[in-house]
Amino acid sequence: MNIEPLLKALSDALHGEGPAVEIDPTAPGEPPAFTLIPQAELGLPAGSETDIAAVVRTSGSTGTPKRTMLSVDALAASSVGTAMALRGEGQWLLALPLHYVAGLQVLVRSLFAGTRPWAMDLSGGFTAEAFTAAAEELTDKLRYTSLVPTQLTRLLTNPTAETLTVLRRFNAVLLGGAPASPVLLEAARGAGINVVTTYGMSETCGGCVYDGVPLDGVELAIRDGRVWLGGDVLATGYLGDPALTAAAFTEDDGGGSRWYETGDLGEVDGEGRLRVLGRVDDVIISGGLKISAGAVVDGLHRVQGVREAFVGPVPSAEWGQQVAALVVGSCSAEELKAGAAAELEAHMVPRTVLFVSELPVLSTGKPDRAAILALLAEAASAAK
Repeated sequence: MNIEPLLKALSDALHGEGPAVEIDPTAPGEPPAFTLIPQAELGLPAGSETDIAAVVRTSGSTGTPKRTMLSVDALAASSVGTAMALRGEGQWLLALPLHYVAGLQVLVRSLFAGTRPWAMDLSGGFTAEAFTAAAEELTDKLRYTSLVPTQLTRLLTNPTAETLTVLRRFNAVLLGGAPASPVLLEAARGAGINVVTTYGMSETCGGCVYDGVPLDGVELAIRDGRVWLGGDVLATGYLGDPALTAAAFTEDDGGGSRWYETGDLGEVDGEGRLRVLGRVDDVIISGGLKISAGAVVDGLHRVQGVREAFVGPVPSAEWGQQVAALVVGSCSAEELKAGAAAELEAHMVPRTVLFVSELPVLSTGKPDRAAILALLAEAASAAK
């Protein structure tokens, strides 16, 4: 895949010598398409000294898609923080779509580091064979890649010796975009793969908390149980939507630190590491009881045989909503419910369970929430 024109446009933008770059969605395997947006058309205040390098579209997996403006300074702060956390700069393998922030960051980090990224062939979808072939093309001593949990799960399902070899060769495999199950992390680390879990979003230039610890220069706060992030990595705002920008990004009284409310619930453990508990709006109300979908997922991940799980609500005439789960695993429905009952309170155990070989995913590799909820609703209706 020819990424040279895009790299040139991004390089110009990062040096303040060109317009902002917005990468357009394309089919897997197609050359990246992008739009150049002059700084004057970004709607920034007159006299603003902020240069926008990239405009990133959010996935829309948790709401209406937005166009997030990332400045040169924010992307630079993110790249420096990542290099410090990983203890070096190196060559990156691109395995994610470019029009989302995690894919874009592979190119941005490479440009700041002065290394050449390698893009894997996604024309046939993400496969272990294509990933392995691409990873074997890397030449730098320090090697990195970014994956989502679904991708790593596929790589570790009956892996070949060649796939395990290239995975172990990476100095770090960044894993983000969705919660990773303890089973997956244990399997990866047990295989000798250096997995670094990341947490962040387009509004923070992607991952800004690594293995629960904020990158250098990133601020973290828990307010009323919600996760807030601050620091130089924050986006400038949303293109064409100043009202939404004002609602999402706030400053402390007196014009101090700037903050973004993530919409996630979280806590900081005894070691000072962030633990994300799920979305604020991911609460299932069943019979008047509030149930955290994230807490149910955590419980299911502790059941033997469960590799991946997505939990959501299905309609119930009696209870309003009931807990349902789409599961990838080797256990039976009875074993799953028995194991879940040992880990969760009775009202949190899924009433509807549907097993699949793979979770439906978006082009980013994140679970396709709408498609999954439709499957669960159909399964719940058929079981009546």
